[in-house]
Amino acid sequence: METLAVGERKVAARAGVAGRRRARLFFTGMAVAFVVTVFAGFARTYYLRPYFESRPLLAVLHLHGLVFTSWIVLLFAQVALVAKRRTDVHRRLGIAGAALAALMIVVGVTTALVRAKVADVPPGSPSPLAFLTIPLGDMLVFAVLVGAGFYFRRRADAHKRLMLLATVSILPAAVARLPFGFIQQFGPLAFFGLSDLFIVPCLLYDLSTRGRLHRATVLGGLLIVVSHTLRIPVGQTRAWLSFAAWLTQWF
Repeated sequence: METLAVGERKVAARAGVAGRRRARLFFTGMAVAFVVTVFAGFARTYYLRPYFESRPLLAVLHLHGLVFTSWIVLLFAQVALVAKRRTDVHRRLGIAGAALAALMIVVGVTTALVRAKVADVPPGSPSPLAFLTIPLGDMLVFAVLVGAGFYFRRRADAHKRLMLLATVSILPAAVARLPFGFIQQFGPLAFFGLSDLFIVPCLLYDLSTRGRLHRATVLGGLLIVVSHTLRIPVGQTRAWLSFAAWLTQWF
């Protein structure tokens, strides 16, 4: 019996090591994919702008770029810390992450309203006031997911999934700027659809590691996808256009 118990403990230990390895590969891979997508999307208009454009950016756009880039860098650092089992540092950085997330929402909303005033929307997209449902919707979904992520910070399984999905929710802006003709041609249909593909690895990871989907993945993923399908119809309503016109008059 003692030999059997020792054998079971060894099997459990090996399973635990394998599970941690899969988690490390998945979350690190997702963080890298976010970094690559954001850099590729904003390379011409922000990171490498001097090589492509001579016009200076508005101060609010510089602030937006700095704040949102900081979130991507922080997410990557947090994933790396967990992979290295430095959860003590991870938790301390989480306080800064909460403050940064709040700042992102303020800056994101402000930037969207300022840009609506100058009619700066991607090709194939609706009018500036109707288009506001896209960035403001991103901020609303991000706020819900990141808020839930911090609320469930003591439940690692839910917390890490919600933080990934919160980051997925702000990717459409980067995806819309990727240098692919079909994105410009199909507009929101293309950049929302491509952004939603980042949810698929999350679902597959759940199935491969748990044998079933995690509630946080399902509910968070549904929130993102459903919100994407509603943005354009809502943006074309008279009620939204009136509300958007009222909002932009303050900027």
